[in-house]
Amino acid sequence: MKKLFAVLTSILIMTNMQAQNSNDDIVKEWQRAKNYTKEYLDAMPETGYSLKPTKEMRSFAAQFLHLSDAIYGFIAAATDEKSPVGFGELEKSNDVNKTSVTNKVMAAYDFAINAIKKYPKENLPQQVKMFGRFEMSKLQAIEKCFEHQTHHRGQATVYLRLAGATPPAEKLF
Repeated sequence: MKKLFAVLTSILIMTNMQAQNSNDDIVKEWQRAKNYTKEYLDAMPETGYSLKPTKEMRSFAAQFLHLSDAIYGFIAAATDEKSPVGFGELEKSNDVNKTSVTNKVMAAYDFAINAIKKYPKENLPQQVKMFGRFEMSKLQAIEKCFEHQTHHRGQATVYLRLAGATPPAEKLF
């Protein structure tokens, strides 16, 4: 009986440790952000993808392609996953096709979600140097990336209003 109790206790401890070592909470937030971003992309009419509020600003499409470039760069650095696109490559494409831009943005989120799922949680405290000068933990790099995509999605609210479209309701939870 003692042996059975010891085995069951070990199984429970190992199961608990595995749950603690998963990145489920981070992935859940990235999935929510992906869905929310998709609502923004869907809300903008095709003609609004080239909208630039001023000549100095990015187009609506470029905002999201820039956001996607950053996702690839930050997440690749934070998880050691090789980015399938070069730094800044998406924004430089000047793509303003709604379907094409949406597919590229969703692919960036999928890259992030899959890379984070696979990455060992115990490695998140490791240090990484971002852009050759900012030293931070890998977890902080993921968090900075999340903040960056939130920033640009928020900017897109103005673009939607200027195009006569209604932004999606906030998706905080």
